[in-house]
Amino acid sequence: MAENKRDYYEVLGVEKGASAEQIKKAYRKSAMKYHPDRNPGDKEAEEKFKEVGEAYEVLSDDDKRARYDQYGFAGVDPNFGAGAGGYGGGFGGFGDFGDFGDIFGEFFGGGRSRGSSANAPRRGENVMSRLELTFEEAAFGVEKEVAVPRVENCAACSGSGSADGVVETCSNCRGTGQVRTVQNFMGMQMQSTAACPRCNGKGKVIKTPCNTCKGKGKVRRTQKIKVKVPAGVDEGQSVRVRAEGNVGSNGGPNGDLLVEIYIKRHAIFSRQYMDVLCEVPISFTQAALGAQIQVPTLDGQVTYDLPEGTQTGTTFTLFGKGIPEVGNSRRRGNQRFTVVVETPTKLTKEQKDLLRQLDGTLEETPKRKKFFDTIKDIFD
Repeated sequence: MAENKRDYYEVLGVEKGASAEQIKKAYRKSAMKYHPDRNPGDKEAEEKFKEVGEAYEVLSDDDKRARYDQYGFAGVDPNFGAGAGGYGGGFGGFGDFGDFGDIFGEFFGGGRSRGSSANAPRRGENVMSRLELTFEEAAFGVEKEVAVPRVENCAACSGSGSADGVVETCSNCRGTGQVRTVQNFMGMQMQSTAACPRCNGKGKVIKTPCNTCKGKGKVRRTQKIKVKVPAGVDEGQSVRVRAEGNVGSNGGPNGDLLVEIYIKRHAIFSRQYMDVLCEVPISFTQAALGAQIQVPTLDGQVTYDLPEGTQTGTTFTLFGKGIPEVGNSRRRGNQRFTVVVETPTKLTKEQKDLLRQLDGTLEETPKRKKFFDTIKDIFD
């Protein structure tokens, strides 16, 4: 299994002791770099995207990561040891005793359960992808296509793994995928259960493997999947598409596709939960005298009556002009816009004289009076 594979930590460019957040951040960066949508027709980028996805699939799962750290690629092989939930081929600290770990796993109830079957239906694993949206697409919802590398049944052999369609029950384990051995330990006979070496724990034997999938019955393909993004979705949230993940085994259901959402920076708007935020520049005259101003919203421009004497930094609210609630698009947040008074520059001499005349007629504002009175008290 490990042939031609790079270490998963090396693939993501992180240290072995990296935190879950560091692994996720590294995955996002690499997935964005090699995503098929950004590298159309680039086979090398597509392979790297698959490699990054495979590495993240293992390192983001605590159980798989622990097995990978202890046993390498063999630890995350579906045919590894006694199967999911078992100790596999080792028992921490007792590696020199061969099957010692398997014996104690069986004795204390570890390893594959006695009632489990190699041919039992198993659900396919979930796969992850990412989707970048505009601010408006995230606000109002959209349908997009994403390129998803996933495991599917081999079309050449209909998922059987056999070139001629003939799959036989393993005579060594009689289809159970397990064999029992009896070992003497300290004068006691103890039984252990392990994967059948003839069929590698599958319970079936293929004499003529399919050339396309090499007898595995599954292949990795990149498919374009339509994703309906609901209105109101936010950065970092995921949209689940049922049954569009990896194919299940032995008739088990497919896994799901989890699409993580990224939102492009908007030129005017930003977001805080369901509220839309923006700044609106106004002139000194508009602030002093009041005015009707045009305010941009997600629904287009609206007219707002600005009161006279408006100070820079004042925030006003447009109710119901924010982001729709996920699952209930009739309920929306608000839009809050903050006015910023722009000081005029490059004034003519005449304009400056007029402003000086105006300033001489204005009463001192309460805020300025309080400020200078405080200064006077401090220094006198």
